[in-house]
Amino acid sequence: MSSGEEPSRGARDGGWSRRRFFGALAGAAAVTTVPACAASETDSAATSTPTAATTPTAATPTPPRRTGPRPLFLGTYTSVEGGGTGIGLATYDSTTGRITGKGTLTGVGDPSYLAVHPNGRALYAVNEREDGGVTAVRLSTSGRHKVLGTRGAGGSGPCHLSVHPSGRWLLSANYGSGSVAVHPIDASGALGERTDLVTHSSPSPGPGQEGPHAHQFITSPDGGHVLAVDLGTDTVYTYRLDASAGTLSPVSQAHTRPGAGPRHLTFHPGGRFAYLANELDNTVTVCAYDPATGRLTPGDPQPTGTGEGTNYPAQLVVTPKGSYAYLANRGHNSLTRYAVEADGRRLRLLDTVPVEGDFPRQIALSPGGNLLFAANQKSSTVSVFRVDQNSGELQLADKPFASPVAVCALPL
Repeated sequence: MSSGEEPSRGARDGGWSRRRFFGALAGAAAVTTVPACAASETDSAATSTPTAATTPTAATPTPPRRTGPRPLFLGTYTSVEGGGTGIGLATYDSTTGRITGKGTLTGVGDPSYLAVHPNGRALYAVNEREDGGVTAVRLSTSGRHKVLGTRGAGGSGPCHLSVHPSGRWLLSANYGSGSVAVHPIDASGALGERTDLVTHSSPSPGPGQEGPHAHQFITSPDGGHVLAVDLGTDTVYTYRLDASAGTLSPVSQAHTRPGAGPRHLTFHPGGRFAYLANELDNTVTVCAYDPATGRLTPGDPQPTGTGEGTNYPAQLVVTPKGSYAYLANRGHNSLTRYAVEADGRRLRLLDTVPVEGDFPRQIALSPGGNLLFAANQKSSTVSVFRVDQNSGELQLADKPFASPVAVCALPL
């Protein structure tokens, strides 16, 4: 959409129509920005068409900073006009931030969100469709990555997924049906049949919502609990994951103010505080977290620095040392910078900077924290910023990289 505004509340809640509505209109506006290296999609195929080899490296909680090109994977919608044809393959210079396209991994439909296995040898993508799925990909140092297969997500419109730190379980969130799912991961990185599926039936949907909308499913830093953020019920659900059976047991619920629309939760490295981006009321919230009980306690809503009007904040990230936090503002087309104070319990708004793109759907820091990537859905670009390690200031690293309907950028 060129206006930067969301559809009406009625349009938002027809299953997962809000998310597809965004994708379809963004794709229609972005036909001219599709890179020439993109291959045509064939859902039954599992081919990689790199123009040069990529070199994935193992993902670790605090990887060392390295020089030279590193892998970058790009998520998109494949079923919209002007969209991608699979998972985009690229590399980036870990010093300058410059992105170089390397082709496309076809055979993965609507891979709108991506996550990597802790050992760095497998990649996972949601298939954000009415009959949703999750797909596993084996990564190769030769660049000839292989699609290992797809499992049903158990719901419609899966929009987020993450890998449990043990590497044994894939956690995914189904936006359209308001449910969260668990899949086992075998030694090869492939996915097994779903071990659990929980639909958020309580509390009742928030103002203007017709049902639950699970938007994120992650593991707490201590590894003892998993947390699901639900925009439709204004709730963050805490579960305990059975490490042997892959089943979920409810622990607690944290409620935002009605109509906040919580979208994305990011933990401070210290593990005792987390930051919640609220999509609908244009706020962020600092939450206290108790590792012993898994209980999350939201504080008062804070401003995003974008003023009045439509904004729809999307995602927060925190630097590895926990000194600064950044928020993607889709309506404002900016990134908000916060200073993190008092060992994580306080965010102090510093400024906003233009994202140099339209509708920053997702942001991610490079492993060393010196680069920030923003996937701009409507402009079909990825912006890269250098992060000053002392001040947290952002400086555009290079001209934005063209990537069709860019909705996720995953730097390794």
